[in-house]
Amino acid sequence: MREFFQKYKSTILYGFSLAVLLFLMKWLEFRLIVIDHALEIYIGSIAVVFTALGIWLALKLTKPKKETIIVEKEIYVNDAEFVQDRNQLEKLNLSKREMEVLELIAQGCSNQEIASQLFVSLPTIKTHSSKLFEKLDVNRRTQAVEKAKRLRLIP
Repeated sequence: MREFFQKYKSTILYGFSLAVLLFLMKWLEFRLIVIDHALEIYIGSIAVVFTALGIWLALKLTKPKKETIIVEKEIYVNDAEFVQDRNQLEKLNLSKREMEVLELIAQGCSNQEIASQLFVSLPTIKTHSSKLFEKLDVNRRTQAVEKAKRLRLIP
């Protein structure tokens, strides 16, 4: 090892002195840049921070607020011949007139059309409908038809 150092002593000292000089020059250059351009560096760093903040805020504000929600619902398809479930009919205690109203609702008839077909007044049909909705525990005509089909009350 000693021989290696003796043989390349001048090269090692020359390389070490160049490294020290290069380090000093870079340190002075950095110091001069920072001192001479301190205001520009400060302004540039503020600009970078506010640019990043602006991009983040723009992405948050332009993001759509509505999210698509997919609801999966079972659909009952009957390939066999329809057979009314009498047990459900008795359990719900639906009258014959309420069943007639339910069948006409399922056909898509309006209250006025149902009243005309059954030869009763419009308030009577509304009463039958509300009692039917109450017994089926639903709020809308479509819900009533869907639940009645599921319970096998109508085809």
